[in-house]
Amino acid sequence: MCPDQGKQPLALTDTATGVLPDKETASADTVERDRRRAALMARAQAGEQQAYRRLLEDITPYIRALAATRLRDPSEIEDAVQDVLLTVHAIRHTYDPARPFAPWLTAVANRRIIDRLRRQMRVSLRQVSLNPKDETSSAAEANLGNPEVDTAALRTAIERLPSGQRQAIKLLKLEEMSLKEAAAASGMSVTALKVATHRAMSRLRKMLAGQRRST
Repeated sequence: MCPDQGKQPLALTDTATGVLPDKETASADTVERDRRRAALMARAQAGEQQAYRRLLEDITPYIRALAATRLRDPSEIEDAVQDVLLTVHAIRHTYDPARPFAPWLTAVANRRIIDRLRRQMRVSLRQVSLNPKDETSSAAEANLGNPEVDTAALRTAIERLPSGQRQAIKLLKLEEMSLKEAAAASGMSVTALKVATHRAMSRLRKMLAGQRRST
């Protein structure tokens, strides 16, 4: 059963009555479910296709509920579900059946959902004006302003930035790298990247504001 959006995906209700069970019962059910899924994955790793199908059917509602806590568009939620299921398929051999299944699945799901959020960021950056309060952050929520700017104008403005600032914007905003990844790719320190990005965004705001006044 797929939980309501915004609620904890792992919350359980009695399928017949819809009544939320007490904590002790819910905990026992959760442990038993995790054991069942671990056993199914172990059988899937051994090549049992039926066990694998049962596992995928069992985890899909949970993945959908987890995606719904971060994504609003139903089509994005379903795409995220497929991303997670494909990743589970690709790396199922990495799961250790001796360990709990839920943390492994949740880690896989969160990575794929965050990847989708970052792709949305990249698209949004091409369509937004930069807010004066914007700052460099590895969090997806911190880097967006208000939708106003023409994509071509923003791209042109980015290309006019000094090389260090342009590289910082491209690595952190367009290629979705973390500060650590961008530092390794550019040879710049994390501090230098933060300063370059802050200055780049300030310069972009001025260039884009000038373009709006001239039109």
